[in-house]
Amino acid sequence: MTKLAGKSAIVTGSGRGIGREVALKLAAEGARVVVNDLDAEPAHEVVGLIKAQGGEAVACVGSVTASDFADRLVSTAVTNYQGIDIIVNNAGFTWDNVIQKMTDEQWYAIMDCHLTAPFRILRAAYPVISAAAKAEAAEGREVFRKIVNISSVSAGGNVGQANYSTAKAGILGMTRTLAKEWGRLKVNVNAVAFGHIETRLTVPIAGKESATVNIEGREIKVGISEALVEQSKKMIPLGRPGTPVEAAGSVYLFCQPESNYVTGQVLICGGGIGSI
Repeated sequence: MTKLAGKSAIVTGSGRGIGREVALKLAAEGARVVVNDLDAEPAHEVVGLIKAQGGEAVACVGSVTASDFADRLVSTAVTNYQGIDIIVNNAGFTWDNVIQKMTDEQWYAIMDCHLTAPFRILRAAYPVISAAAKAEAAEGREVFRKIVNISSVSAGGNVGQANYSTAKAGILGMTRTLAKEWGRLKVNVNAVAFGHIETRLTVPIAGKESATVNIEGREIKVGISEALVEQSKKMIPLGRPGTPVEAAGSVYLFCQPESNYVTGQVLICGGGIGSI
């Protein structure tokens, strides 16, 4: 029997990259998944893949930063799966600049996505989780639920990422606080901090060429110079960046029953590099 059979999971930013692999992994282990992406096509593609493999999934398309998104996301899970057992706050992107050149728009865009959105989602999920936990306690049952917030080794500080580093450090504070607040509800709240993982945001760039992604109408430069990629490989004890599948595996560690007595912790998935 799969370890997450009967569980319902929300994974933000799960149309692409790491989030996609997290959604596929949780579904493969039996979870029913609410797939979210900013764009409809990748979200529905992941839903289709999960269903093709015999799993259950629905899409909730939209920006995690929208004021009504958290309520809509939680409602999608409750309407389709009658509850919430797992939340993975994964959606995110980078918009780098040194602080003297960083605009207010850059600052708030990253803070809203990486910090405010998870706050709103967890706040919206509380009534659902609390009611379920109280009912289970009254029946004498101990049922654990899982929150996994995604951070980064950049939470320790990284040149050109005052916004991203601050947000990723902030989510660690939220994780540790919620672990204490929600422990009485049997909710495990942990974080995974990624190092260099191969996604569209970290694609190698040759010369002065640059790739961009469109985030809500903004064309944002992404990628890492080939020289920095090679330097990164030399610094990583395992000798290479991680894959999205490997990154998803680290998230799954906090979602399975074996982690029921682990809460308020941060796992670094970085091939041996990085500390926070």
